[in-house]
Amino acid sequence: MTTPTIPQTDPRAGYLEQRAGIDAAVSRVLEGGWYILGNEVRNFEAEFAAYTGVRHGVGVANGTDALVLALKAAGVGRGDVVATVSHTAVATVAAIEIAGATPLLLDIDPATYTMDPAELERAFGMPEHRGRIKAVIPVHLYGQAADLDRILPLARAHGAKLIEDCAQCHGATLNERRLGTFGDVACFSLYPTKNLGAFGDGGCVVTNDDGIAESLRTLREYGWRARYVSDVPGVNSRLDELHAAMLRVKLAVLDADNSRRRAIADRYDSGLAGFGRLGLPARRPGAEHVFHQYVVRSPRRDSLRAALQERGVGTNIHYPVPIHEQPAYRGRVPLGPSGLAATEQAAREVLSLPMYPQLSADQAERVVRAVAESV
Repeated sequence: MTTPTIPQTDPRAGYLEQRAGIDAAVSRVLEGGWYILGNEVRNFEAEFAAYTGVRHGVGVANGTDALVLALKAAGVGRGDVVATVSHTAVATVAAIEIAGATPLLLDIDPATYTMDPAELERAFGMPEHRGRIKAVIPVHLYGQAADLDRILPLARAHGAKLIEDCAQCHGATLNERRLGTFGDVACFSLYPTKNLGAFGDGGCVVTNDDGIAESLRTLREYGWRARYVSDVPGVNSRLDELHAAMLRVKLAVLDADNSRRRAIADRYDSGLAGFGRLGLPARRPGAEHVFHQYVVRSPRRDSLRAALQERGVGTNIHYPVPIHEQPAYRGRVPLGPSGLAATEQAAREVLSLPMYPQLSADQAERVVRAVAESV
């Protein structure tokens, strides 16, 4: 099998581009002698909160923990139902179960791959779940907003918390507001391949709710308010000083990096329009997409992927198996009222093309030619 000469993603390229600043940040932390919950974490939390447009940022160990702690801080737990989607990273559903709640998996809008608001409305009316849906977690997938204009009023009308899964949308907007500012609380992964990525695991929770923020800070460190005294059961989930220092360097160029992603997406759009049954990414009106992934779809996805591999173009599938069809969840996780037909079809057809800010214009052209020759 040919090794791709153009990878689907390349976090090392981001490091090399910002090497001087990142290396200086690492040295600053190592020489400073304070490695857990110090000034770097506090400064990153404040800077990321300000960037997003909220009052509080709370750094945690990873994106999954961000969701778990957000649910707990919002008062969601055992006996509660949380509505979300099956077309997402398994972390979304795993976090709901870790928090003690039950996930309810809803179908997606086939154009944007995000939660179908009509399915959410039907779910609130299901007799077996009536009054038990305590939270809704829309996933802003691939860099684009879920339909919050319709989802948020539904959640509010039924007294459910809205927890935004922002793992793939750092810097994206809807109606000129940053994602992460619409719900009660929002959760970001800082995994290395994200639009804002650390060099290992990391996460951040943001909120305008003072009480949720205080609860998050307590829960992430053993339930401590005073050191060594646990007021509530908590966990150890802290963003490292080293990661925070490096993330501060990368946050300063996030908007520029997102602009480069959009430019690559525009080139793909223009070069691939009109090629048979190849579906290109839809843009939600009023939303600014940040293209964490550039996802096409094809009924012959697997053969297209193999052909691109032979031409040296790396691809990935986000996500090949819907969560409700995975062995750990099959048959035991409740599904939405209309089934998950759109989700299941998307899993058979989606393909992520190379997408990262350092992808050169020449490489993007090579991707376009390879796809054109393969469809």
